[in-house]
Formats: sequence, structure tokens, C-alpha cells
Amino acid sequence: MANFKSLRAPDDFIVAGLAKPVAAGDLAAVTARYAVAMTPALAALVDRSDPRDPIALQFVPDIRELNVTPEEREDPIGDHAHSPVTGIVHRHRDRVLFKPVSVCPVYCRFCFRREMVGPDKDGVLSVSEMNAALGYIRDHDEIWEVILTGGDPLMMSPRRIAEITDAIGVISHVKVIRWHTRMPVADPQRLSDEVCAALASRHGKAVYVAAHVNHARELSEAARTAFARLAGHGIGLLSQSVLLAGVNDNLEALADLMRALVSAGVKPYYLHHTDLAPGTSHFRVSVARGQALMQALRDNVSGLCVPTYVIDIPGGVSKANAALPDVQVDEAGLSLRGRDGIWRDYAVD
Repeated sequence: MANFKSLRAPDDFIVAGLAKPVAAGDLAAVTARYAVAMTPALAALVDRSDPRDPIALQFVPDIRELNVTPEEREDPIGDHAHSPVTGIVHRHRDRVLFKPVSVCPVYCRFCFRREMVGPDKDGVLSVSEMNAALGYIRDHDEIWEVILTGGDPLMMSPRRIAEITDAIGVISHVKVIRWHTRMPVADPQRLSDEVCAALASRHGKAVYVAAHVNHARELSEAARTAFARLAGHGIGLLSQSVLLAGVNDNLEALADLMRALVSAGVKPYYLHHTDLAPGTSHFRVSVARGQALMQALRDNVSGLCVPTYVIDIPGGVSKANAALPDVQVDEAGLSLRGRDGIWRDYAVD
């Protein structure tokens, strides 16, 4: 591509061939409401001959985002209700979310935190806020895992990443550090050896990177190299994906995605049902459709390729496992569903 800067303004998308000039007004209206950014690495992967390209659909602003339905919420998974100090979300007893930044390399058009992230938000936690967040983790010895999210925490410098890794690493009761990021696919060149070394634990903790990937074509050669570099520094690799209409809501796309992740050394972790964020209804499929797709996926791919299909209960209660069961129990006993779809009795003592 000729454009080597991130696409942010309406004209950027038009010049890059990702939108038509007639759409300039719509692009401007959405850009005025929500944060917008698409990296050159992802823009280069778009098939400009396909008006429904699954990568473009995730990042190019769409006028439908201004259609807010009654069930949608500014904070669909209840971050605010479970935030004891700025930058911390403590929803589950043994783990916390730690949000040091509110900016991202790209802004997904379906983001569940779209009201909280962007260059016009708080940016980076102040020194006092960072110290208070780390103090909260130190003071709560039930916290076994710290999950760095945001925003995208890999927007920070290698020095800052290393400082946070070390500050968490010396807390004895924390055993796992997990970084949630789009960076391996959004800007894979950023995953330098310096960044990977900053992420790696120097205090015996298990460190994981959970990468957000929704389509197999996001896994470019550069992205695969970034994952290999992370693995080479002893970092475990997981993925999170969102079930999105027009992007991956068919068996072929889901199977290709999960196989591509596993072949890149990344274990599929969660497949999220799209959250009730404002202006995202055009991305949502029905739960019944999601369940059918997950059942078909389980029947057609290796167990290594099967994520857990979840729905975040609005308000921050927990995730619900949304997959259909393969076990039924009634007065006649217990039966199991095979991948051929047939239910068979199962005799147990």
C-alpha cells in the first residue's frame, strides 16, 4: 500500500480504496461519534473487489453504528459496577482486569468498550492511578491472575510494559499475567524482541498473550512471525474471537479461523457472542445460530480448535457457557449426542 499511516479520517478510507467518495458524509458522522483507526497492516489484507470483505467490515465505519437499539448499553458487561479503583475491574474473586490505557491500534466497529476507549478518553493511567491499581492487587491476596486489557496494553512502550510486568511479578499471590491485545494482527511489526522480552516474566510467573482475531485472513505471515516470536520468549498464546454476522458466522469461516490459529501455535480460548454495545446490532447473530455453529464446529474440527462459546451476562455477573450440551438426562437415563447427530443411551452404574 502507498499509505503507511493508520486510517482515521473519512478521506483516509476513501483514498485507501476502502470506501467510496459518496460515503464521506456517513464516515464523518460515525467518526464524530466513535473512535476510528485501522492500521496499514490490516488495510493491506482487504480485498477491495469484495464489498463485504470480512476484514473491512470489522474496521471501516458504517452508518448503521448510529442505530442504537433499546437493549444496547454503554457498559454492556458491567465494568463500571465492578471497578473499586480506577483501572481495576474486580468481577471474579481470583482475578482482576487491569486497564492501564484506553487507546488501541485499531478500533473494532463492534467494540464492547467503545464508550470507554479512544484518543479522546483518559489515555494512560496517571502515576498515582497506576500506583493505586497496583496497590489494590497487592492488598488482595485472593487475586491469582491479572489480566491486562484496555484499550490495548501493548500500545505502551517496552519500558512501561516491563515495569508493569515486574511490578505484578513481585506480588507473591499473583501466579498468572495475561495480556489481551489486537497487536499481533493489527501491527505485528510492533512485537519486537524488545517488546516480547518486556512481556516475559522475570519472576517465575506464567505469562499469556490472548490475541483478538476474528478471521483467518488476519493471520498474515507477519502475524505468524509475531506469534512465533512471543512463543520463543516463553509466552503462552491464546485467542479470543467474536461471532460476527458477515465476518465469521458460517462453519467454513469459523473452522478456517480456528485451524489457522492452532497451526500458528495459538490455542482458541473464547468465542464471544457479540455484546450489547451501542450501534452493534448489525453484527449480532441469534444465539440459536451461534449454538448451531458451535455444534457444527465441534463435529468437524480437532478438539484443539474448539473455543468455549460464551455470552457475557449484562451487568457483569459472569460469562454464560452458551454451547448446546452433548449430554441429556431424563427419567429414562442419560444419553449422549455423537458427531453424527444421533443420541445414544449411555449406561452408567
